[in-house]
Amino acid sequence: MSAGPEVLDLRLVPAAAGAWLVALATVRLSAAVAGGAALVAVALAVAVLVGGRARHGAGQVVLVLLVAAGVLLSGAARIGVSAAGPLRQAADEGAAVTVTGHVTQEPRSLPTSWGTPRVRLTIALESAVRAGHGARAVGSVVVLAPQGPPLPFGARVIVVGRAGPTPAGDRATAVLTAAEPPELLDVPPVWQRWAQGARGRVGALSAAVPGDAGTLLPGVTVGDTSGISADLAQAMRAAGLTHLTAVSGAHFTLVAGLVLALGSALRVPRGVRIAAALLTGAALVVLVQPSPSVLRAAAMGVVGLGGLLVGRPARAPAALSATVVVLLVGDPWLAGELGFVLSVLATGGLVLLGPALVERWSGVLGRPLALALAAPVAAQLVCAPAVLVVQPSVSWVAVPANLAVAPAVAPATVLGLAAMLLAPGWPWAAGMLTGVAGAACWWIATVARYAAELPSASVPWLAGPAGVALLVVATIAGTRLLLQRARPDHAGAGTPGGACPSGMAGWSGASRNPSTGDPLTRGRDSRTGLDGGGTGPRGARQRRGRPAGRARGRPHRRPQP
Repeated sequence: MSAGPEVLDLRLVPAAAGAWLVALATVRLSAAVAGGAALVAVALAVAVLVGGRARHGAGQVVLVLLVAAGVLLSGAARIGVSAAGPLRQAADEGAAVTVTGHVTQEPRSLPTSWGTPRVRLTIALESAVRAGHGARAVGSVVVLAPQGPPLPFGARVIVVGRAGPTPAGDRATAVLTAAEPPELLDVPPVWQRWAQGARGRVGALSAAVPGDAGTLLPGVTVGDTSGISADLAQAMRAAGLTHLTAVSGAHFTLVAGLVLALGSALRVPRGVRIAAALLTGAALVVLVQPSPSVLRAAAMGVVGLGGLLVGRPARAPAALSATVVVLLVGDPWLAGELGFVLSVLATGGLVLLGPALVERWSGVLGRPLALALAAPVAAQLVCAPAVLVVQPSVSWVAVPANLAVAPAVAPATVLGLAAMLLAPGWPWAAGMLTGVAGAACWWIATVARYAAELPSASVPWLAGPAGVALLVVATIAGTRLLLQRARPDHAGAGTPGGACPSGMAGWSGASRNPSTGDPLTRGRDSRTGLDGGGTGPRGARQRRGRPAGRARGRPHRRPQP
């Protein structure tokens, strides 16, 4: 008997959804309220565990409550420590403060029409000094300062400014407005200096590539979008291609896949191959600098590789759900960051909708084309409502544009990274690879500009929660239509036993047994080769692969009126 279809493991999905909703609320609560809510969640879990052990679904309820308690406790601890520090008090009073910390987001230029150019950067706090009284500080602070010398990721700096409050739910403890640029105290650690040098080599190699391709190559390779012009960035947004310059799961999939394939070709033991893939993934995280999508992709890869180590590959929905739970317990603020939201939604769409769309379209389009079409359609369907929060329009060219650039994404990413590695010792080969990667980026930019110039490439949509809800409903309806199979007329519905002509075999399930009124289920007549049907349990036995009455040789009797 052939194995049945694989069933998606969705048991951790409620816990992940609960963690996400609780995290969105936790970051807007005080430490006392969040801690109290965590104790209530633990008490409810104990009550359900003791009183509902035999009830169906009790285990799921307990898991959701315990995960919610973990998110609440994590958020309460961080909120409490941050609120008790001197920086929060200075922000509430608008006082001057001196902070020391490490750069976690490199300076980005702010649009200015007059005066000194200013930049925005984020610093992970070490200490804060106010009126001569200092203390250790935790959390992060957003700094708005005049443009100064470049400050690399991981550099230790000191900055003086006036503190101000941040919006509710914001990750940063305060906003610091400085009159002078931050002062560099110490260079980054050695591994971050290596990453800075590697990113610099990508920029130097890209400078030799003319036009849009040269500005796009660093973004596709290492996520550096600083050189992309405003008009190209707008075209990428209109065409639904912005995700190509945000390092996510695609980078880790490509790089880890190459490492595993190379190890397999060299007959390296499986454990060594997986260890090499993990080390390569860690190096890529350092290279591209952590972000919500990078953290999600890296954690997803760790879960999948762990499944390979124990000989049982992780099922994608369970792996994604476990990743979401772990990341939100460690950092509840991720739940409100658009990059993390889009990354998880896109992966979930590929996992849940992708296989169904491939199965639905394979018979008409062929499996290769169905695979190519299912990925962008599934990702676009689930991500469109989230994108609507920041861009009140819907792009109808996103799916065709993603299909058009799909063959160029892997060469641009992989060859760009290879050129970066070869540049110090073999510049000629690095230049050749950069040229091929640049050609791939030229195609991506060309598609983006062409798609953006099409009439009504982006259709305006209702903004706000009402527009999001309307688009969610439209997405569900559209998905249902995409997965709907056409049902032909039941020409043989009235024939004895529900038999029908061979061209309609398999669709007699809508027929009714005239003696019982039950629907006839699908079953094959061993004598005629036509699909007929037993009713109820007999049809169920046939679906499980066990022969029913007529398959055992008993003649089929026509029911009496």
